[in-house]
Amino acid sequence: MTRDSSALSIGQLVSLACTLEVSAPKPGNVHRSSDFDDLCFQDFIDSAIAIGPVFDNASSLTLGELVLQAIQATQRLIATNTNLGLVLLMAPIAKAASFENLSDGIGSVLANLTADDAQKVYKAINLAQSSALGTADDMDVSADSPADLLLAMRHAQDRDMIAKQYVTGYADLFTKIVPRLELELSNHDESEAIVRTHVWCMSAFPDSLIARKRGADAAEASRKLAEQAVRASDDSEYWRLVSDLDFWLRCDGHARNPGTTADLIGAAILIALLASRS
Repeated sequence: MTRDSSALSIGQLVSLACTLEVSAPKPGNVHRSSDFDDLCFQDFIDSAIAIGPVFDNASSLTLGELVLQAIQATQRLIATNTNLGLVLLMAPIAKAASFENLSDGIGSVLANLTADDAQKVYKAINLAQSSALGTADDMDVSADSPADLLLAMRHAQDRDMIAKQYVTGYADLFTKIVPRLELELSNHDESEAIVRTHVWCMSAFPDSLIARKRGADAAEASRKLAEQAVRASDDSEYWRLVSDLDFWLRCDGHARNPGTTADLIGAAILIALLASRS
């Protein structure tokens, strides 16, 4: 990222990444100029602040404890789910932050998960009241937690991009999304780079939250609209198509909110912030 983050703690970096993500005017999402009926920009800022002190203890907490305590801290301020996906993605990153190689560190964190981690992550998911996760025949989040969290993530990876990152060692983030963010940052200011990365990410991966809430066809339709913007011949056409995408996403009572994409962008921002201080 373009700022010097060397003096910031891991908790401060997490809060900053969450703040940067929600502040950028990404299509279909809450941001500083657009609220939902049941969620507003301030809810996300409050959530970002709430989890910072928890993440400052990342090195001494298990992954399950970190996820659960972060959601508990959020729920003390916000009654609805603002950051479950972000917390799930950021927890392994934060626990691996002290490793010389962040990717290897995340792999180590994920390889050493326990049954207690699974139990606490499932408790956090249910505490966040994330009905948008839907149900499944196996490893349903409303059922008893499995002994192996990664096994549960494997069952969910085809319908959930966050679960896929756990299974693949964050491959999409490290090989595709973070490099795209870095490319956009080299050509645009921070906010615009985040928006452009978000639109690109939507074009590359059908948003799994849209798929769960409105079906695979709606997710693919959103991907195609984002792809049209990415392929625009000039900036004027690009922003016109992004505006069209934003309008389409905000129809249907915000049920087409690309929330998983936003979570991936927040995680990519955190990875970029950590890289900038090394």
